[in-house]
Amino acid sequence: MQTVLYHSEPVRVARALTHLWRAVDGARSRDLISTVEVVLGDGSKKPVFDSAALQKLQSDYASAFEIKYQYFGQNLGTAKGHNTMFASCDSDFVVVMNPDVMMAPDCLIELFRPFRSENTGIVEARQMPIEHPKEYDRTTGETSWASTACCLIPSKLWRQIGGFDDATFFLYCDDVDFSWRARLTGYKVVFQPSAVVFHDKRLSPAAHWQTSSAEEYFSAEAALLLAHKYSRPDLVEAISRDFGAAEAPHFKKALTAFKTRKRKGKLCTPIDPEHLVGEFVQGEYANHRFRL
Repeated sequence: MQTVLYHSEPVRVARALTHLWRAVDGARSRDLISTVEVVLGDGSKKPVFDSAALQKLQSDYASAFEIKYQYFGQNLGTAKGHNTMFASCDSDFVVVMNPDVMMAPDCLIELFRPFRSENTGIVEARQMPIEHPKEYDRTTGETSWASTACCLIPSKLWRQIGGFDDATFFLYCDDVDFSWRARLTGYKVVFQPSAVVFHDKRLSPAAHWQTSSAEEYFSAEAALLLAHKYSRPDLVEAISRDFGAAEAPHFKKALTAFKTRKRKGKLCTPIDPEHLVGEFVQGEYANHRFRL
């Protein structure tokens, strides 16, 4: 299991590990897993855990799993952070999850179920209390892409597709791109509603999703980069027009960054020219349930 820390609160990390412990016990009781290694990759300006705190953390959870701590010394983002941690991975499966996610006791058991079917590549957990609205097949669970807030991935798939595209994506849409490349390779991306996690997110009093300035900027930047990578120059043009006319500064900043990459020849080579996996629906990357 690997997670990227960025100025995370130690008490919340410990809370996530406590829930993971229960899920590990449940999966072990079914002989689904044996040894478990937890890797905490820290991109904070200062380490979240000092030596004493880390030793206590490792001692507290020693009966459940081994904890390794990698201090990056810089903010690598999620894509490069996860690739950096995976470089030393020798397990059969990897759980990628956020540090503010708490697993239900049977979460790992349920995440493994879809792997009974051939060509299952990524299995995503159901986030509560705010469930992601993207559509999925009610029979097979197949969906457009899997959120890495919490998902299970075979290590062989990770290696086969080369991990996350950290040269293109820093923080957002790295999981969308990972999922789409897995599908291009012939794997299925599955949403598993019975694998439940609590994702510690809050709505505003007006019931709006609360986002940080970093989230606003990197999601805008990723929209342009994803459209370019998946051979949609028409969308790149449309998004560029919208961002250029927008009042919010993060849109103009994202557009400027994209144009700079293009001018310097730092955009990736587009893929999926036949549009086999790339889905762009009203500003989202899948059909959404509950859409009016």
